[in-house]
Amino acid sequence: MTEEYRVERDSLGEVRVPKGALFGAQTQRAVENFPISGQRFSRHFVEALGVIKGSAARVNGELGHLEEQVARVIAQAADEVRDGRWDDEFVVDIYQTGSGTSTNMNSNEVIANRANQLLGEGDTKVHPNDHVNFGQSSNDVIPTAMHVSGRVALEKELVPALEELRGVLQEKARDFDSVLKSGRTHLMDATPVRLGQEFGGYARQVEKGVVRVRQASEELAELALGGTATGSGINTDPRFPKRAIGLISQEVGLEFREAEDHFEKQGAQDAVVSASGALNTVAMSLMKIADDVRWLASGPTSGLSEISLPAIQPGSSIMPGKVNPVLSEALMMVAARVAGNHTTITVGGGRGNFELNVMLPVMAQALLESTLILANGARAFTRGCVTGIQANEERCRELLERNPSIATALNLRLGYDQASEVAKEAANSGRSVRDVLLERDLIPADEVDEALDVRSMTETGFPGREG
Repeated sequence: MTEEYRVERDSLGEVRVPKGALFGAQTQRAVENFPISGQRFSRHFVEALGVIKGSAARVNGELGHLEEQVARVIAQAADEVRDGRWDDEFVVDIYQTGSGTSTNMNSNEVIANRANQLLGEGDTKVHPNDHVNFGQSSNDVIPTAMHVSGRVALEKELVPALEELRGVLQEKARDFDSVLKSGRTHLMDATPVRLGQEFGGYARQVEKGVVRVRQASEELAELALGGTATGSGINTDPRFPKRAIGLISQEVGLEFREAEDHFEKQGAQDAVVSASGALNTVAMSLMKIADDVRWLASGPTSGLSEISLPAIQPGSSIMPGKVNPVLSEALMMVAARVAGNHTTITVGGGRGNFELNVMLPVMAQALLESTLILANGARAFTRGCVTGIQANEERCRELLERNPSIATALNLRLGYDQASEVAKEAANSGRSVRDVLLERDLIPADEVDEALDVRSMTETGFPGREG
């Protein structure tokens, strides 16, 4: 039986490559050397590689460094990579050489072999290194792909998802503005708030998260392309970076620019660490919001039950009728994963040894995973949970009436010590603060309503007083 492989040669000798594969010898060596996780680069990253290689070929053709026909077929093959046609050919594990050289060569080989197919008639003019990789190095291509794919994912996936969540939370804040309830600090009863104020706080968290993400995206706009091996730009035309980056910007619809200092951009990955920090902050905001929603909906008979969540699936394999806050829990797990990815990126960012960071693949994968699961998690939480949240006003009122912290409003009239006695008696006896006040005749009966005006307690200033 004939083996289904072809024999190729690279600088180290012969390599058996699957017969129908578009990739070549160096990719096959990487497949054999790194059988580690089975994880491959995501669609966004491969798309960015296609954009970069296509832009590079077009510019090198314009500058006269590639024959017109060669530049054309390389660009066409790279466009097919960009569009996802050859995703199955990107077979190298994430855990590989720290520069991502194996993945850069994977793209070079796929594009070169596909370009030669496009030339037809057995013509093999296109070489993966001499032509597809002309004027480039793995050391500037992979950081560029990290920034391009990261910025695209932030701007086109995460920001819209967060904006949608913010908008729905703001709607809920307006809808729930009249719902008075117990505030809570340390999970203990505190002075009254409006349910709308709580949801307004959540909306503001998300709004500020969008600002952080956009700031991170702007920092990723600076690209390493043109620095080649060490940042010096050896073996590339000095006109190449600006022109190629201009084409990249047109291709993806976002503005990119050449690095102000190529040695900084390749020797360090501070922008990626910073972007991950923004994602980590967003994750913790979403963790807080999802957890609060879970607590507020707890019950329905033994918990707070101040809000009701949509019932989207049965909650138990054994308890009939049970419904759980599943989307809150899913989003909380997303947040935990993002925090773990941030640790990975932080450690990776510290491995910028001299002129090259050597943790690029795992940093790229972690950044993109965090961005995409945050976007998808936020979108699912918004549409499947937040949109359908309803306020249980009677339950809010019931718990508020029994809240001894309402006595805080009496500090200005009775002083802290006497107000504290009222709060304790109310709590111990299970009565309301109002009943204790009337029983002890501490405030004239006709002034009790003003003193315990719960709505005014949720406003800035002195409870029960105007001006």
